[in-house]
Amino acid sequence: MTGTIPFLRNGSVGAPTILFAHGAGLGSDSPFMDAAAKGLAARGLRVLRFEFPYMAERRDAGRKRPPDRMPVLLDCFRAAIGQAGARSFVLAGKSMGGRAASLIADETGAAALVAFGFPFHPPGKPRDPARVRHLARLKTPMLIVQGERDSFGGRAEVAAMALSPAIRIHWVPDGNHDLNPRKSSGFDADALLAQALDAAALFIRGRS
Repeated sequence: MTGTIPFLRNGSVGAPTILFAHGAGLGSDSPFMDAAAKGLAARGLRVLRFEFPYMAERRDAGRKRPPDRMPVLLDCFRAAIGQAGARSFVLAGKSMGGRAASLIADETGAAALVAFGFPFHPPGKPRDPARVRHLARLKTPMLIVQGERDSFGGRAEVAAMALSPAIRIHWVPDGNHDLNPRKSSGFDADALLAQALDAAALFIRGRS
């Protein structure tokens, strides 16, 4: 991949660096990405958000287009890592961005990996073992922040999967794919996100 990748930057230079990729539907400035990046920065981390090529093209053309194929996403992630120039770094991603990060974490030498709302399978479709097979052999320490009722993989489904000992899961009570609980649950969405970011920051600081 050629060309300079623009970063949205949060946090101070010199703090542990996180390369943070967006999900399939919304870009790096989505409400979730913005809240998560600023929240991690407030916890003493440096966050570099970037966009995959298809999202930049969406903005330029003013119309939607489907996500790039995974090889393109991975090349973009590798380019972002190289451009960041950090000797030690952590990979992070929302949904599709987290899956892409998990596919290259071992090869890049990332200190750790955090995925928010990992897409274990498309909603309403049968599980494809090949989609998550790499998670059984992952060596990079990984934290998955997952809503208990995430349609891409809830608590009961994930419990039945073979995951590497390097993977930990922080379950968000009653959370959906964006980690939001139902109003009827009695949980506060902002409080749950704060707890999730606390868990992510603690995990990252212990490995970077």
